[in-house]
Amino acid sequence: MDYYERNTLGFRLRQRRFAQFRRLLEQVYDERGQVNILDMGGTGTYWRIAGSTLTDYNCHVHLVNPDLTEVPAHPNFRLERRDARDLRHLPDQAFDVVHSNSVIEHVGGWQDMRSFAREVRRLAPRYFVQTPNFWFPVEPHFRAPLFHWLPEQLRARALQHIHLGFADQKQADMDEAMCRVHGVCLLDKAQMATLFPDARIETETFALLTKSLIAVRDGLS
Repeated sequence: MDYYERNTLGFRLRQRRFAQFRRLLEQVYDERGQVNILDMGGTGTYWRIAGSTLTDYNCHVHLVNPDLTEVPAHPNFRLERRDARDLRHLPDQAFDVVHSNSVIEHVGGWQDMRSFAREVRRLAPRYFVQTPNFWFPVEPHFRAPLFHWLPEQLRARALQHIHLGFADQKQADMDEAMCRVHGVCLLDKAQMATLFPDARIETETFALLTKSLIAVRDGLS
């Protein structure tokens, strides 16, 4: 299933979220006539939700993703296969805006998240970092209600017996299952506020519940 196909709920939710990000692009474009974006952990597929925005605001997107093999056939995209937790080769404030969508929960434990957040805050005066909310009752990666609230041992055992989420098959053994469990570490609002103390934490709701958290630094707050 392609979760970026039009006319799906996922696509519509991402479009609504992107409309919030577009406000940052408008600010920069009004000031500079172009926007240099660092997308930490992003993919070219994700940017299909942007529609004509990249052209409208003269955006240049620098994708940092160690696992990505292809970028869009578009001159305004550039790929760098590096670990977003350590981008010391890039100077401070090298970009206009840093963007990250559903990535920080995959970078590792708390120290890894701190490193990721440090680079976000260092590399641009504005940023937009989204992550699923720990307290939303449906875990978005495993696509199962309450799954992320179970002890990790139970989650690992379940993954060996049940096909959940985006994986093509059940996990073969405990080691494989634990690696998958530890590959996702959801955050709550207090944790996001700690990682991004100079941002405001916005919420994205679904069915009156907070589905996602977004750390936004726009230079206006």
